[in-house]
Amino acid sequence: MDTGSIAWGLTATALVLFMTPGVAFFYGGLVKAKSVISMMMMSFGALGLISVLWILYGYNMSVAGSVTSFAGNPFSDFGLGAMATGESGNTDLIGAAYGATFAIITVALISGAVADRAKFGSWMIFAGVWATLVYFPVAAWVWGGGWILNLGETLGLPGVIDYAGGTAVHINAGAAALALALVLGKRVGFQKGITKPHNVPLVLIGASILWFGWFGFNAGAEWINGLANVGLIVVNTLGATAAAILGWMIVEKFKDGKATSIGAASGAVAGLVAITPACANLSPGWALVLGIVAGAVCAMAIELKFKLGFDDSLDVVGIHLVGGVLGTLYLGFFATGTGLFTGGGDLGQLAVQAIAAFAVLFYSFIVAYLLGMAIEKTLGFRVKNEDEVAGIDTFVHGEEGYALDRV
Repeated sequence: MDTGSIAWGLTATALVLFMTPGVAFFYGGLVKAKSVISMMMMSFGALGLISVLWILYGYNMSVAGSVTSFAGNPFSDFGLGAMATGESGNTDLIGAAYGATFAIITVALISGAVADRAKFGSWMIFAGVWATLVYFPVAAWVWGGGWILNLGETLGLPGVIDYAGGTAVHINAGAAALALALVLGKRVGFQKGITKPHNVPLVLIGASILWFGWFGFNAGAEWINGLANVGLIVVNTLGATAAAILGWMIVEKFKDGKATSIGAASGAVAGLVAITPACANLSPGWALVLGIVAGAVCAMAIELKFKLGFDDSLDVVGIHLVGGVLGTLYLGFFATGTGLFTGGGDLGQLAVQAIAAFAVLFYSFIVAYLLGMAIEKTLGFRVKNEDEVAGIDTFVHGEEGYALDRV
């Protein structure tokens, strides 16, 4: 492999790793001031824990090896010692590090659903077990030779398209977020407008970091493919995200009379989510359409929690689950060469996309719900109501985000 491709692999790995602090900033600004440390620590906790688990056994599990394998053998190269001493150790280890960054951010995304009310220790236990039982195997299904990667061949249909993680990352995290929101229940006094973002600039900084890092997220794997499609991926990542900002703000304007900066930031994230599975398989025009539709649909979807009565604190379900499903299914209609309206001529692509999307959704939801309930019944997952109302930073971490009166 040439040095330019290796350099891009290293750069992309750093970009995607930087996205998890971006999630911390984005989520941290959205909660109340007395919960910002707790919120950000859930992302940083995931960064530490999942990195270690991935190196020890997660990477091994993400390589299924066969259609019938649930996951790879976690002990096949425990600690990646054999890979480090192999002939292609340098490039293989870059790929392993790149894969780790996806596992980390997938777990971190879930935390937004339980903002203001989760115990840190219980969250860390959930994060480690969920990654082991769900993310590592699903990564094997989608990218590591497992059944989703081979679904099209098995059914005599086009192959499933999930270039950068519509199923493995966003649907996976969104379904788990919904499960945890149900397990932990509603915040005290839950209703529309219960809390306002305590730091809007922090939210915008987080969204900007995410957009910046997402070019590594979507185009990063191209270092393996010789950068053949990197131009298309970059343009689609830019265009869909920009269009989603507009789609979200248009809905806000009609619904509430004002377009907000929080809406623009949320729209950007919705567009990034939707284009993730589709970035290498849409023409730029269809990517723009996907973006504006994703922004509008997700802006409306976040209202579902008030109608259905579940407290997804920071709209992980409305943005990541809905946006991930939308982007994954959209390929069934508009994927270049295989979509219903773009050369495929039938519903084969849509069929395999739907099977993959909903299989991951249901599996992640069920495991996350059972795991969350087990933790809640044994160790307790939710803090006491009085600690939630007071703000959990001091109770959980013994720190304050803004101790300005003591300077």
